[in-house]
Amino acid sequence: MKKVAFYTLGCKLNYSETSTISRMFEEKGYKKVDFTDTPDIFIINTCSVTENADKKCHKIVREARGISPEAYVAIIGCYAQLKPKEISEIPGVDAVLGAAEKFRLVELLDGFVRKPEAEVYASDVEQANKFNTSYSINDRTRTFLKVQDGCDYSCTFCTIPLARGSSRSDSIENILKTAREIAKTDVREIVLTGVNTGDFGIQEGKRVERFIDLVKALDDVEGIDRFRISSIEPNLLTDEIIEFVASSKRFVPHFHIPLQSGSNKILKLMRRRYQRELYIDRVAKIKALMSHACIGVDVIVGFPGETHDDFLETYQFLNELNISYLHVFTYSERENTPAAEMPGTVPGSQRADRSKMLHILSDKKRRKFYEENLGSESVVLFENDIENGMMHGFTENYIRVTAKYDPVLVNELKRVKLLTINDAGLVEVEDTFSEVLAH
Repeated sequence: MKKVAFYTLGCKLNYSETSTISRMFEEKGYKKVDFTDTPDIFIINTCSVTENADKKCHKIVREARGISPEAYVAIIGCYAQLKPKEISEIPGVDAVLGAAEKFRLVELLDGFVRKPEAEVYASDVEQANKFNTSYSINDRTRTFLKVQDGCDYSCTFCTIPLARGSSRSDSIENILKTAREIAKTDVREIVLTGVNTGDFGIQEGKRVERFIDLVKALDDVEGIDRFRISSIEPNLLTDEIIEFVASSKRFVPHFHIPLQSGSNKILKLMRRRYQRELYIDRVAKIKALMSHACIGVDVIVGFPGETHDDFLETYQFLNELNISYLHVFTYSERENTPAAEMPGTVPGSQRADRSKMLHILSDKKRRKFYEENLGSESVVLFENDIENGMMHGFTENYIRVTAKYDPVLVNELKRVKLLTINDAGLVEVEDTFSEVLAH
């Protein structure tokens, strides 16, 4: 029985796909092991959103070779689709598989026998037109379920359409079937994920279903306590979706909405499909119906042409917005994107300074959001995450809490009262109901 280990870089979508591919190996009789457990095969699932992700791929290959010098090393993922030849020349790489081939790697690399030169299986991205159902089973509390893949948008900074192809989706019928299979496991929460999740519904190039209809159908799935939407574009987050979540049985009041810039000038250069005014409207709509809702924001600093005043406009916009936290990305030039050729390059030191300012702002926003919820009762899903005798979990609205470890509470829903924020920025809780909430 050959041993196989996996390493995943990048987004939750990658994690869901790695988990699915690992199950394919196990079905074929391979034994899944930890990265350090001298595997016979390494599968490295890559990202290429930033230059740093590319560098990490090189480093992981070196680490793998150090652990098992004779092991077979295969690279899949976005970086593999974008630069297959470059990756094949990395010392120690045995195979590279593109977007259309990665789910066939057990078949294509039959036996995983090392050859004098790396094998490359990478079609044009147009061939990546099939939807492959994927979901992660990394721990018992939640799973990331892929409902959509690819993207038809053309943001000037992004390589994802080049790496994953055009927008395509699973059917509502198949997703419900998968969700019911997941419900038979110990999982209590499903996170819906995709490249452009709100664009759900395109099959074979035609829009045949809507995201709101998927959300409504999933709300009736028994055996899953919570559904969470991982990320959704502001122009696709309709009033109907917000209103349904506000009255939903299972969808939690947590929205992660990419912004990227608070400057309309920069949004136009990015080719985003909205202006800041729409973003203000979406946040206001959410808070009007769910004052306790958590709202996360993606933002990019240092985009070409972003002046100091443009950045301050973004900073002030975010500072005044009723949001809960930020995911801050420092702009990174990517080959074959329009932004890479744009004038007005922002020096690296200024990008770093702007990133630091927004990270500090994010910390302030998160603390303010937590403080607003102190004294209230929430239901926490506790995880098997133990540190110094303490366990952690998340409320419906994504507040991270800490409590004294109790094995009975792992993977259980418990109603608690939010008391104080500790030095680590976590909320300490008091039990208000002794019973654990049933499935």
